[in-house]
Amino acid sequence: MRQRYLALLSVFASMPAMALTFQTRLENIEWKVEGDQFECRLVQPIADFGSGEFVRRAGEQPTFQLRSSSNVLGSGNATLLAAAAPWQPGRGDINLGAVRMARSGVLFTSSQGQASRLINGLLDGRSTVVRNYAGEAGRAMEVRVLPVKFSKAYGDYQACAAKLLPMNYDQVRQARVGFPGGGIDLDSDARARLDVILDFLKADPTVNHIQLDGHSDNSGNRLTNRDLSRRRALAVMEYLKAHGVPEEQITLRFHGERYPLASNNSAANRARNRRVNIELDRVTPVEKPQENPVEPVAKPAAAPAAAAETVKPASKS
Repeated sequence: MRQRYLALLSVFASMPAMALTFQTRLENIEWKVEGDQFECRLVQPIADFGSGEFVRRAGEQPTFQLRSSSNVLGSGNATLLAAAAPWQPGRGDINLGAVRMARSGVLFTSSQGQASRLINGLLDGRSTVVRNYAGEAGRAMEVRVLPVKFSKAYGDYQACAAKLLPMNYDQVRQARVGFPGGGIDLDSDARARLDVILDFLKADPTVNHIQLDGHSDNSGNRLTNRDLSRRRALAVMEYLKAHGVPEEQITLRFHGERYPLASNNSAANRARNRRVNIELDRVTPVEKPQENPVEPVAKPAAAPAAAAETVKPASKS
């Protein structure tokens, strides 16, 4: 393995002077694994540039991001490569297509398919390369994420990913529970969907409001359908309450047959329309103004009674 690294170093040292390459020296390369239940990151810092990061959100596959506070590669299109290792002669680079570069911050985010091929390439000794041609002379500039120590770090990254929640907020914030049988009881699929939502609510207490909207098909009369939609929404609310969701965080509405998902022209479509829509939200609590105790207003002191004027009877002349 050491011979491979020395060979890699000698190849980079012999690159044409016109190609400006950003990478970390082999002896300083490190991978960092960061994450929680919502997201895992596998990061290689890149000297004098920024970092290359594999990012996996809950409920999704990894993507690759290139980060920099100032993008010396320039904006516009760049080429993403899984570059062949110098100690494996006869193998060419794998061109994964063009990526659109931003000026700073997250310069680009790859597709999940591109990230999967980059990971397989790093496990196979390939480097992740982002290459651009800047300036009037078309000078080659590139950033390299090297495969040194990748296998061990990738194992730690997979261990982090195994603890991710089944879904992220964007996926779970709008959900639907169906009542295909036509009644008001939750079936196993409905309970499984609600359990996923409950797991997310326990992990993220900032999600503090749930809106439930009950719906029906048009099989019965309007009053019956309206009541069915209400009872279905109540069934979902009672399940959430039984698993620890405070009732004051739940808003319940019911609409009967007014808002169908599909035309009520078949049994399958009517089953789709029998549902409760669930929407999660983060609501900032409204702080009630503090009530200052009202001090009793002192009554003004009563004015002293005016002295009665004594009228002397007029003397008889």
